[in-house]
Amino acid sequence: MKPIANNERLVANINHSEFKVLPDSKGADIGQSILQLNNTVDDGVGFHVYKMAPGMTTETHIHTSDEEFFVLEGDITDNDGTEYVAGDLVLLKAGTEHNSTTKNGCTLLVYIPTAETPSV
Repeated sequence: MKPIANNERLVANINHSEFKVLPDSKGADIGQSILQLNNTVDDGVGFHVYKMAPGMTTETHIHTSDEEFFVLEGDITDNDGTEYVAGDLVLLKAGTEHNSTTKNGCTLLVYIPTAETPSV
């Protein structure tokens, strides 16, 4: 077996790597950022680490595919009042419409195969 070539491996550390600001649909910085290694897909699609700043609320959106996330740290609450905390593994089905808020900020590991659609 041959070694993995340097150009075939990407590594980032969530404690030391720079996160990219993920603007809302109007281009504004609302306090969300991502760390994503795969640059062949749009930001926020596929596997990535997602951060929300304290007090932030996401835009309301519809999932075009199932979304899975794991809460690494912090808190996140969906618009229906469901609260998630560190250690929770969550699956939201395709077609789900929601937004989320965080009181103290949070860091999530996320996998979503297709982009979300903003709600009208």
